[in-house]
This record gives sequence, structure tokens and C-alpha cells, in this order.
Amino acid sequence: MLYAVVDIETTGGFASGNGITEISILVHNGQEVVHAFETLINPEQDIPPYIESLTGISNDMVADAPLFKDMAAEIYELLHDKIFVAHNVNFDFSFIHHQLMQSGYELNCRKLCTVRLSRKILPGHRSYSLGKLCAALNISVSNRHRAGGDTAATAILLSMLIAEDSENHIQQTLNKFSKEQALPPNLPKSQIDRIPLVPGVYYFKDEKGKVIYIGKAKSLKKRVCSHFTGNSTSRQRQEFLQNIYTVDFEVCGTELMAFILEAVEIKRLWPDNNRALKRHDQKYGLYVFEDQKGYMRLGIDKYRKQVAALYSFNTLLDGHNLLRLLIKEHVLCEKLCFVQRNRQACTGHDEGRCSGACLGKESAAAYNVRVKYAIAYLKSILPSFAMLDKGRTDDEQSCLLVEQGKFYGMGYISSHTDVNEVDLLKSVLQPYPSDDYILHLIMNHAEQFPNKKIAI
Repeated sequence: MLYAVVDIETTGGFASGNGITEISILVHNGQEVVHAFETLINPEQDIPPYIESLTGISNDMVADAPLFKDMAAEIYELLHDKIFVAHNVNFDFSFIHHQLMQSGYELNCRKLCTVRLSRKILPGHRSYSLGKLCAALNISVSNRHRAGGDTAATAILLSMLIAEDSENHIQQTLNKFSKEQALPPNLPKSQIDRIPLVPGVYYFKDEKGKVIYIGKAKSLKKRVCSHFTGNSTSRQRQEFLQNIYTVDFEVCGTELMAFILEAVEIKRLWPDNNRALKRHDQKYGLYVFEDQKGYMRLGIDKYRKQVAALYSFNTLLDGHNLLRLLIKEHVLCEKLCFVQRNRQACTGHDEGRCSGACLGKESAAAYNVRVKYAIAYLKSILPSFAMLDKGRTDDEQSCLLVEQGKFYGMGYISSHTDVNEVDLLKSVLQPYPSDDYILHLIMNHAEQFPNKKIAI
């Protein structure tokens, strides 16, 4: 079994927007290095000053170096039938795989990460960065942050790992059914092993325990692992994978509950890598207030978190359709409801559909009675129901409560709980904030599965 121990220097941290400036490959037979390859590469782009200061490789040094495409055939031959080994293997592999693809070669080979292997075979070290780990193991590193020096140190580390691998971790990792090498370098496999194949919400956390991404899943383990497949070379993906140190999760009874919990948690924790659900903010609300003359006025306005809305909408059209319904059913003034603005009297007054509140002909007290009836009517037409479904275990069932058109909360109840006792139900459910996105999920589910819906 031959290993290709690889290290590269680059112009930046992600393959799709940066180039390779130097590559070193040491072919290792499991005991010693049997072949060495090393060359500077012209990256066909400027080397940033901070990269030059780190590696010592300047634009002048690579000006006359070969292009990667000119070396691609030789590099491919050195790698394609061997086990690709590197310290943080997915970084080096992503660059070389990308560059080979650009040159017409597709590299498919098994990988070993000496970071991950060192954590297993040589546990207990404070740091597993190449420099600090080599210092702790008394491995001499000459020419640090150059491909040749780092590859030589990694080859010595590989020999040590092979010699110390009493529990056969290397062979287990190379097993064709093992997905371990696809995992981020700082995420222990034990974190994945404990995740169940059930619905729920998962949380990726960084080294300090800060949540950097939240997702939902029908099958937690499958969904979490899917993040680590593929060979995306974008900056965002590379940085994202580097920052994952732990995975936490919360099991949900159903996929619908996972959808809802994900939306709530993203709004609560606002992780850097979640974008889509951050855009699902309420846009408009129906509000009531009393003006200086004492008239209660209904109106559509942009959604305001600090003021309680009678109802909320994602589009102005939905809001105005509901408002016009209330105006028609309860003989309200279109001008006092801000539907008309530029007339002294509303058109409803001319047509006998307004009692003249807009002109002061109807008293505020008389008008406000109808506004109050309109608000009561609105509450009566807004749905109140519970959605019952399977729970996390056989002796419980999940329950979601919608009250007067707003999501109240969800949780788990006994099959003997009387769902019509709303106060009792509320006492055992976890309240959550309501918004149109969550209501849309619940309403669609209720329409699709009417047998799970119980009117209250």
C-alpha cells in the first residue's frame, strides 16, 4: 500500500478563487519515503503580501515556474493510485482536485487526514496543528510553511502513526464504507456516531461553542453527514468546515416540528451561516389605534415588533383584502381605515355605506362600537385548532396549537390529554413566537392531513 503525502502553498484559503504556488509529494510505502516530487507553481495571479510573508514565496520566485496545467499529468500519475495523505487533507485535496479538473483530470482516491488520525492514535495533545504537534513529538520541521518542509514533517508523522496504530484506526478509516475522511478536520467521528436517524434540529458549533449553523432534518444523521460530501471549493464552504468543532441536536417528533423549531432557533441565535430563513420576517400588520378625536382606526402598516398586530401579512394585497372585508361587513369608514386619503368624505358615505365618521357626522362612540365588533369578528374567523401527530416515543404524541390565527406553541402530551381544554393544553406546551412562515407550514400540513387537525 502506497501513500502520497502532500502539502501545498497557495495564494489564499479556497480553491475556486486562488492558485497553488508550490507543491510537494512524497511517496511513502508505509515505512519510508521512496520517491520525492517538489516544484514551485506559477499561480497566474498575484501572491498577497501576507501570504508572501508567511511562506517566503514571492511573485518573482514563481514568475518563471511551470503552470499547474503543465505539471498536471505528472501530478495525477503520482496521486491517482495511492492514498492521499495531508495534515487537514480536505484543504489540500480540494485545491489539487480543482486544479486537476481544470486540466482535464479527475482525481478519485482514498484520503487520510493526519489531524484526525493524530487525535485518535496520539490523544491528549493541547494542539494538533502541524507545528505544535511536531514540537510535542520532537519531529524536526525545517523550512516551516514551505511545501517541502511541511511534507517531510507530515511523512515522519505518518510513519509514527502507522507504528503506533495498535487499534487499527488507519485501516478502519480506509474501509470503503467509512465516511470519516469526509468529516471536517476538527469534528470527532464520535460526534456523528451519537446522532440518531430521526427528525430534529442540529446545531454546528465552533471552537468556543458558538452556534454557526442551524438546520432541520427528517433524518438527523443523514442530513448532518450530507454537509460534508462533495468537493465544493468556495471560500464560504472551506471556512465553514474548518470552524465546525461540535454538533448538537434536538430530537423532534415530526419533520413539521423540526421545520418550526429551525425557524425559531435561527431567529433566536442568528447564526452567521444561515441566510434563507433570516429573510422570512413579517412585512405588514393590521393595527388599531385611537386618533385625537377618539375614533378607533384600523390600518395596514409595516410590521412592528414593539406593537401588537391584530393580524400579520406577507403582502399588502392580503392585508387590504382582509381590511376591505371588515369594512364591508361592519360598515366602517374607508377614510378612517386609510383606504382613501385624498377626499373630504369617503366614497362609502356618498353611496350610503358610511355613516359619516369621516365628516364628523357620526360620533366616535357610535363608530367605535362597530370597530370593536369588527375586531371580534376577525378573531372569530381566525382558526383555532390543534395538530396531533406521533411523538418522540410510543407513549406520547406531538401537539401544535394555533389560537385565533396565531401559532401558540408546541410540545408533547399524553394520548389521554383532553385537547379541548385549551388552558390545560397551554400549560404543557412550549410557547413560541408566531409568524407567517410558521403559520404557512402548519396550514399547509393541516390541509394535507386533515385527520390530524382537531378544531378547538
